[in-house]
Amino acid sequence: PGVPPEEAGAAVAAESSTGTWTTVWTDGLTSLDRYKGRCYHIEPVAGEESQFIAYVAYPLDLFEEGSVTNMFTSIVGNVFGFKALRAL
Repeated sequence: PGVPPEEAGAAVAAESSTGTWTTVWTDGLTSLDRYKGRCYHIEPVAGEESQFIAYVAYPLDLFEEGSVTNMFTSIVGNVFGFKALRAL
């Protein structure tokens, strides 16, 4: 409550992709824009006030081909510890 759904969706996208990366000198060599997740759609949950579903897309470059573990940890690793949201 109190946070616009667009802001919450963007925060989830960042938290689960490049939002927790540490800045180092080599950042000039890599564009974070290329690797960040993006919240591309938000819709209200039917019958639930102030609840929304956020759709987030991730660049394929974030995932190792055939690695379910890599995909799982990339998507849910940081998000479940994200205190800014009440529920996922």
